[in-house]
Amino acid sequence: MSTVKGKIINKFKDPIEGVAISYLEKGTITDKNGNYEFQIPIRKTITVTFSHVSYKTVTKKFTTRGKRTINYSPTLTIKNENLEEVIIKNRKKEVKGITEIDVKTVQTAVGANAGVENVLMTLPGVSNNNELSTQYNVRGGNFDENLVYVNGIEIYRPFLIRSGQQEGLSFINPHLVQNIDFSAGGFQARYGDKLSSVLDITYRKPKEFQTQVDLSLLGASLTVEDLLLNNKLSATFSARHRDNSLLVNNKETEVDFQPNFTDLQTYLSYKLSSKMNLNFLGNFSLNNYNYKPLVRRTRFGTVVNTVELAIFYNGQERDRFQTLFGAFSLDYKPTDNLTITTTVSSFNTQEEERFDIAAAYRLGEVNTNIGDENFGEAEFTQGIGSQINHARNDLDALISNAQIRAVLKDNNNEWRAGFKIQTENIKDRVREWEIIDSVGFSIRPPATNIINEEPYAPFTGPIEPFQSVRAENEVNISRVSGYLQFSRKTYWRDNQIWFNLGVRAQHWSVNTLENSPVAQFIVSPRAQLAIKPDWEKDMLFRISGGFYSQPPFYRELRGFDGKLNPNVKAQKSIHAVLGNDYSFTLWNRPFKLTTELYYKDLSDVNAYQVDNVRIRYRADNITKAYAYGLDVRLNGEFVPGSESWVSFGYLKTEENINNRGYIARPTDQRVKFGVLFQDYVPNLPDLKAYLNIVYNSGLPGGAPAYADPYEFQGRLRDYRRADLGVSYVFVDANKKSTSGMLSHFKEFTAGIELFNMFDIQNSITNTWVRDVFSSTQFGVPNFMTGRVLNLKLRMKF
Repeated sequence: MSTVKGKIINKFKDPIEGVAISYLEKGTITDKNGNYEFQIPIRKTITVTFSHVSYKTVTKKFTTRGKRTINYSPTLTIKNENLEEVIIKNRKKEVKGITEIDVKTVQTAVGANAGVENVLMTLPGVSNNNELSTQYNVRGGNFDENLVYVNGIEIYRPFLIRSGQQEGLSFINPHLVQNIDFSAGGFQARYGDKLSSVLDITYRKPKEFQTQVDLSLLGASLTVEDLLLNNKLSATFSARHRDNSLLVNNKETEVDFQPNFTDLQTYLSYKLSSKMNLNFLGNFSLNNYNYKPLVRRTRFGTVVNTVELAIFYNGQERDRFQTLFGAFSLDYKPTDNLTITTTVSSFNTQEEERFDIAAAYRLGEVNTNIGDENFGEAEFTQGIGSQINHARNDLDALISNAQIRAVLKDNNNEWRAGFKIQTENIKDRVREWEIIDSVGFSIRPPATNIINEEPYAPFTGPIEPFQSVRAENEVNISRVSGYLQFSRKTYWRDNQIWFNLGVRAQHWSVNTLENSPVAQFIVSPRAQLAIKPDWEKDMLFRISGGFYSQPPFYRELRGFDGKLNPNVKAQKSIHAVLGNDYSFTLWNRPFKLTTELYYKDLSDVNAYQVDNVRIRYRADNITKAYAYGLDVRLNGEFVPGSESWVSFGYLKTEENINNRGYIARPTDQRVKFGVLFQDYVPNLPDLKAYLNIVYNSGLPGGAPAYADPYEFQGRLRDYRRADLGVSYVFVDANKKSTSGMLSHFKEFTAGIELFNMFDIQNSITNTWVRDVFSSTQFGVPNFMTGRVLNLKLRMKF
């Protein structure tokens, strides 16, 4: 006998339950997830009929010559295509300009930092050239311009993180996620005051007892969920551990690396009554980062003129990042049309950064004479020098808030309103300096006014470190914010219309020990309009935009010298987004082409520099900027039953600092190309493959620390990366085992992952060394991770 199985969906990719499947006077139906499975005889043509009361019937003939598994996943068409209410309901997120990401795609996608952010970086307009970091840039914005919500609660990240390898785990636990919504711009007023994007995550409530264990060479996770107290309490607990040694030890620098990233997270929901639920979301994260570099050797330049940088290190870095987060929320639904949610939450981060690292370098010219016995060896020394980096930084931040949100739905109308108060207390102690020595001479700090006329006159100026930041800051920030928005769904002739009007406002006060409180106020009106014409082709047009403001957070108040400027104003941006969704059928499978044009006009910009993932602001609001671009994404079932996509993005963003002229911003990544592809072997559908490809054109940057950006406008090399994963499903919902060890599992999957499969040398920063011979500086690229093989197991009980 041969097996026929698959998943039946409609053109909106929703699974269809209860599809009647008849064959050989036998029959079966699809389950709640649209899945089905039955057996047919070999060497005989069988006609199978798929029928449902709301969909057009599909007939398919199957013939097999041997025992095999046939995967057939048809898309059924609604019998009455004029059921407009059904269409608008299934596309309510599309009309709002929100991209909905399948949770299964997140859990199966391959990447060095697998999770929600890993999938986001394959979308157009979203980029990051650091596979060790979960941070991302959206349409010319930086990491600090993205909103992240979990169950309607805003999430924060540590302040002192310098590099991706220090980050450890993202707050978002992919094993707990139920829904993922993402907007790259032009979002509604109900979302907060940021300039770039919104990632809105909803955690799920368990329906039964289940345990999931994930194991890999990069770490492990354990998730337990159940219903308790007569099904009134749903409880989920998850513990994760990550170790980046496999990735970092593959880099060009030999290190003694002992990371320890641990994360504990729980989500509880208790049903007080039929109209009221009490929820708790808690998180504890501890990152211990111990890093001791030993030796580094990097070769760069051309084939004819190759230069080698050899660095010998002494010292180490010991960092500790501890975060605590807790949030209680009460959901009250007095009527079917009204929902009221109150939330109180608190976030605390305690961070310590300690390092003393001395480095002695030698810059040598490599022998490129193939016939020479010393071919490939560094012979002529162009420069020698050393440097010492020191830091003793401590930060303690406590962020607490309380908010209330309400949603009222009345037929085709929807009202949303919210009010929030928040306090932020940050204590920050900065002690860091760098001494640079080139051929026995200490390099003075940049932009110094002291004149050195040696050897004709003795030098009388003080000896200073190349960089030195010393500051002690304590700041209290109070915020009051609120929003009101109205949405309506209606018709104009036979065309469907949806629009949204809203406004946000925020008042905040910055209070430091040295200055009297500084208070400011902003208002941000926003609007969206979507039209679905009464055309034969399934087209949807959107336009959205408004005024977006970003009141400064602590990091934006602190300048390059570590001092606070409480007078920093909110950065402002005017968004204009024009989009189109075209849904169509190709090869009898659903596809969608999404296109968006956008423009941002930014004022009161707080210019910044980026070093790896560390952002340092000017804290002066003397910059203006703009960004515009095009995002295109084609997604669908390139392989039946599996969603994949191809994306392309073009971006240009420039800034004008203090009227000195427009130059590229640090996030001016002109071209983006991404592919997320899922496949399986037709005759062996349980053997699956996942491919993740990203190409980003080079970013501006790699300049020396505290350099004038107008003097360094070079670009880093293009970022190219491909990750491949192959897995085999031994047990899942469609493949049960009734005997042996596998009978104890609800799911058992094993796989291998090949990160950076083409072993491409990507770089996001430079190490700057001085060549005495030519009186120049060399920007030596700091390469990211190379090719790495990872093993992975997933088990559900």
